[in-house]
Amino acid sequence: GELERKMEASNLPEHAKKAAKKELKRLKSLPVQFPEHAVSRNYLETLLELPWSHSTPDHLDLAQARQDLEADHYGLEKLKKRVLEYLAVRQLKNNLKGPILCFVGAPGVGKTSIGRSIAKTLGRKFHRISLGGSHDQSDIRGHRRTYIGSMPGRIIQGLKAVGANNPVFLLDEVDKLHKSFHGDPAGALLEVLDPEQNSTFTDHYLNLPFDLSQVLFIATANTTSTIPPPLLDRMEVIDIPGYTQEEKVQIALRHVIPKQLQQHGLTEKELSIPPNSVAQIVSNYTREAGVRNLEREIGAVCRFVAVKIAEGQHKKKGVGLPLTITSEVLTEVLGPRKFEHEASERLTRPGVAVGLAWTAMGGEIMFVEATKMPGTGELVLTGQLGDVMKESAQIAVNWLRSSASAYGIACEPLDKTDIHIHFPAGAVGKDGPSAGITIVTVLASLFSGRCVRSDTALTGEATLRGLVLPVCIPMYVYLAWCWFTSGMCVGWRNKGEGPCCSPCWDQAHHHATKKQE
Repeated sequence: GELERKMEASNLPEHAKKAAKKELKRLKSLPVQFPEHAVSRNYLETLLELPWSHSTPDHLDLAQARQDLEADHYGLEKLKKRVLEYLAVRQLKNNLKGPILCFVGAPGVGKTSIGRSIAKTLGRKFHRISLGGSHDQSDIRGHRRTYIGSMPGRIIQGLKAVGANNPVFLLDEVDKLHKSFHGDPAGALLEVLDPEQNSTFTDHYLNLPFDLSQVLFIATANTTSTIPPPLLDRMEVIDIPGYTQEEKVQIALRHVIPKQLQQHGLTEKELSIPPNSVAQIVSNYTREAGVRNLEREIGAVCRFVAVKIAEGQHKKKGVGLPLTITSEVLTEVLGPRKFEHEASERLTRPGVAVGLAWTAMGGEIMFVEATKMPGTGELVLTGQLGDVMKESAQIAVNWLRSSASAYGIACEPLDKTDIHIHFPAGAVGKDGPSAGITIVTVLASLFSGRCVRSDTALTGEATLRGLVLPVCIPMYVYLAWCWFTSGMCVGWRNKGEGPCCSPCWDQAHHHATKKQE
């Protein structure tokens, strides 16, 4: 009856139609009282409701797409360029396979909202699948129908929910998958995210191949270090660095303040936050790669003003609207400034230098300290360091012993001198090779008795020959721009990477280190 009519109306591919007819024939032979009847009927309904051949038309107007992306997001030029490239190729080739992108960045930089904007720009349906903490491969592939309460995986469920075979799927927190005795969900994703295989993706529940090649998959992650290499290899990784202060101010003025005003029932005629006050909130009350804390602080300002207006305090004091937020008001609302720029104060003695460290939260600066004392030539390292950083410290000491005379550094006999190098924030684990040049500079400063410049940060891996190897620049430049006014010392081979994040590069003047021949 009803299922037969649905089957005739649906545009099933041949293999699915054959399976549906076979299941329908089996269903008719089963009495309604049998448990298998409900299982078989649920399977048939799922089969008929899937969008086997239904797709939504793409909006391929490049000018409009560019305008929409600019309106929704400030900055992120690399990402916008990739979306426009996809649209341009899609215009020339109708059956283009959907790209598989992975946005990697700190929390709060807008990875999820970018995915939503891309779907809106393309005119496609959007579906988000949160994978954080997932430890069962059945989340992806579904359960076999032999199990009680079996159901399709989240990929097939998502397609059924959106009703189209070419949506934008956002796989959120793909770096937080866990392996367990239920299987490895990262392994199940290998078929989903492989352009050569996903045209015949087989869910355990359906047990039929479904074409996922038109789906645009976007994965998000805070770091690539916890993503299995085979899975990472299938994705096109796009790094989203933290925002600079100017970018945060513009984001606040264009997006955050209007959103917070709406959420708190205020209008621009009642509250005005000038750009210089926004800049003070960014620099004095937040220290992050994204804008989440900035949203919270602006929300606190809105609540403060809402109380004043609700109680009519502005009328009693004879203050007209809009209420303007000044530095004095910020101190009253948010309290004393939470973050101080203390670099110049801490670098007033030899044996201290500033290094830059990347973290999943966006990055930090480190004041690396060293001291020496009579002893037996022991090297002491504190600050919860990993093996790579310990090796960097050993390389720095040995380079100094072999090259001190060439640079006019009068080293005391190191076999009778103990050296202690400390990385502050000892409760936080640290590792990676990019602290090498910082440790070398700290030791050179300590033994030469000369202070390191307080307006320059250092990052890069040092070798025994005195070379400084290149590092990934964008996040380090952002940090240098936040904290310093003059410069950043990196490897010579990083000299061409300035334009990669131009707003902050102009602020953090680039001083490359080149090996002295």
